[in-house]
Amino acid sequence: MAGKQVLITGGTKGIGKAVAGCLAKAGYNLVLTYASDREEALRAAAGFRQQYAVEACTLQADISDRGSIEKIGSFLEGHALRLDAVVFNAGLTCRDPFEELDMAEWERVFFANVHFPVFLLQRIVGLINKEGSVVFTGSLMGIQPHSVSLVYGVTKSAVHALVKNLVKFLVPYELRVNAVAPGFVDTEWQKTKPAEIRRNIENKVSLGRFCDPEELAEVYKMLVENSYFNGEVIVVDGGYSYK
Repeated sequence: MAGKQVLITGGTKGIGKAVAGCLAKAGYNLVLTYASDREEALRAAAGFRQQYAVEACTLQADISDRGSIEKIGSFLEGHALRLDAVVFNAGLTCRDPFEELDMAEWERVFFANVHFPVFLLQRIVGLINKEGSVVFTGSLMGIQPHSVSLVYGVTKSAVHALVKNLVKFLVPYELRVNAVAPGFVDTEWQKTKPAEIRRNIENKVSLGRFCDPEELAEVYKMLVENSYFNGEVIVVDGGYSYK
């Protein structure tokens, strides 16, 4: 398969889909994992193939299931795929009130957002070409206190720390690792928010608007391709809380 290859978890909707489109436009072939909506995933991959003339394949992988780690690794090996970049984008949240938090749900979100990418990277690190790039999706909510989901904010803080700590461990593989910490991005999920809540958020952003997924995707592309970014967490929040 000619061209560079990228694996994007959660690459068929939202931020992941925007990143996939940005990298496909730059000539990257795509391996995109998705959680459950097979038809949506197949449509997204077909769209990338048609629009950008790249290879794009999909794989169902539940990030809360440790079996998905071996599933992804075996898929890559079975198709003799070597990667130039990996984007750990898929994530979970839990919005239960603090008083009602269930430990099993807490552990499920921690597994999906922290444990899963660590051990998937361990499984596939030998399949990533030297001078390749690993990019995590962090979050502004890992920096600013999160008033809605305690476990999401804490796990994204852990992702930011993970990026800093992984740098030294990836030196023998000649790989770089960074993260993007988005603020409020105008994905399908955000578009369903009530107008009043959206206005309240926009009023806290200096630019007065949500981030467009395509402009956010350009930051991922920069981290994938710029050979001197390493150990960075790039905040993309439009100047949140500065207004």
